[in-house]
Amino acid sequence: QVQLVESGGGLVQPGGSLRLSCAASGFTFTTYRMSWYRQAPGKERGELVATITIPDGSTNYADSVKGRYTISRDSAKNTVFLQMTGLKPEDRAVYYCNAKANRFDLWGQGTQVTVSS
Repeated sequence: QVQLVESGGGLVQPGGSLRLSCAASGFTFTTYRMSWYRQAPGKERGELVATITIPDGSTNYADSVKGRYTISRDSAKNTVFLQMTGLKPEDRAVYYCNAKANRFDLWGQGTQVTVSS
């Protein structure tokens, strides 16, 4: 089955950390990009948070998360991670995993991240 399954969201206090996971299955490309997007309450989904290119491993981050978030992958498990540290209330959102290659564009179901004391 072609799918992306996110996990790892939850409630965390400001300054805390979470690690999101995105398990991919059912597709294989020579080169593709895995990204995390987020949708804050009341806003359209669209903020690109982080991207990693498979297989070369190059990464890019939104300015709002640079230095706090790290995207990485476990090739053996076909899983991409988003390590989030120094979380702020404005990081609260539903985080979506995305896989893109040419016309292939696949989204996960999303995982909620709430940052609150």
